[in-house]
Amino acid sequence: MRLTLLTRWCLCRLSMGALGALAITVACPATAQSDDMDALLLADTPTSPAAPPRDWQLFSDVAAGQASTPLGRDGGHQRASLDLQIDHTFSPGWRAVLANRLDMDWPAQYGQEHHINTLKEAWIGWQVSDTQAFDLGRINVRFGAATGYSPSDYFRTGSIRSLVSVDPNSLKKNRQGAFMLRSQTLWDQGALTALLSPRLAREPSSAPFALNGGATNASNRWLLAWSQRLNDRLNPQWLLYGEDQQAPQMGFNLATLVSDSTIAFAEWSGGRSRSQLAQALGTPEDRHFHQRLSAGTTWTSASKFSLTLEYSRNSAALSAPAWKALQNSSPIDYVRYRHWTLTAQEMTTRSMFAVYAHWPDALVPHLEMNAMVRANGTDGSRLHWLELRYHWSQIDLALQWQGGNGHLRSEFGSVPNTWEFSVRRYF
Repeated sequence: MRLTLLTRWCLCRLSMGALGALAITVACPATAQSDDMDALLLADTPTSPAAPPRDWQLFSDVAAGQASTPLGRDGGHQRASLDLQIDHTFSPGWRAVLANRLDMDWPAQYGQEHHINTLKEAWIGWQVSDTQAFDLGRINVRFGAATGYSPSDYFRTGSIRSLVSVDPNSLKKNRQGAFMLRSQTLWDQGALTALLSPRLAREPSSAPFALNGGATNASNRWLLAWSQRLNDRLNPQWLLYGEDQQAPQMGFNLATLVSDSTIAFAEWSGGRSRSQLAQALGTPEDRHFHQRLSAGTTWTSASKFSLTLEYSRNSAALSAPAWKALQNSSPIDYVRYRHWTLTAQEMTTRSMFAVYAHWPDALVPHLEMNAMVRANGTDGSRLHWLELRYHWSQIDLALQWQGGNGHLRSEFGSVPNTWEFSVRRYF
């Protein structure tokens, strides 16, 4: 139970790339006896032919909702989406991955086009051996142990092209990857990942079907990630990241099993840089050592209900006096800073508290519940989000609600109260 819980949790949060995570196998005599008995019983049972696994998935979403803003601007919105994912092995050792999403919104998001296409991934992989692989193309790499704010997820900047939901899992899955070359090496109890991502353009593009390399590849970047399993409970990961005109940044991820039902995790990143305000406004400033941290715990009940408590800290973000001064300053500077933090997916102020809940088969089978509350530790504003999703074999029905609390210029005070009902059809 212990290793199974920790392994599943780590696989959801630590990206190990095309070769996958290191496998951990636990042998149990009682389970082995039960498996032998089941095998004997199944030997005399006729088997029905299994459907061959598909290497593609296609689904469509149709959604409609109502939103009301703190300024009293109410209105409805509609959305239709088409999401395609292909993961095909076309030759021994060779693999092609494609993930694309088309969103059509009425009214358009933030004054953009009604149609926004996001090429999430498009890459070719070559597995040289059981321990070595290379990938080339647009890859959505995700690092980090945290659920929400993820300091070591260095390639998140500029990755959101179309905002479908504030759900952290949706933000990580539906973003556009960066064009890069990735190398992965595995050995006993460890792994090393190396990334090279070149500059392709300096400015992002809002054209509906643009590849948008200026958002994800605006500078030359590189990353090294080393994972080494120390024992059954500890499998830390160290990262070193660099890009043009910035000092290297160090990262660290760790998750450990506290009890049969509780996991503790920590994610840290640090290095010399200008403050976020200086980067957002383009003002000169001496570089100082800034660090970012997310830490927390996840508890899972016997009924599969999971509750995550998370605290995040960012010394490069605005302090309480600086945030208050910016709120009372020029609206242009305030908007520029908020736009920069949203694009970079960085914290607005230095501290944040968050609670995340996940409950599959909530109360009745096939009903899934997801919820989130985030609180700004400086201005006290809060973001609330709730989703109820019912699964059939090929259709999902979902109801989402989000809302914000706080004064108008706080981090979450301007978040509209929104209801949305959606239908998803899998093909």
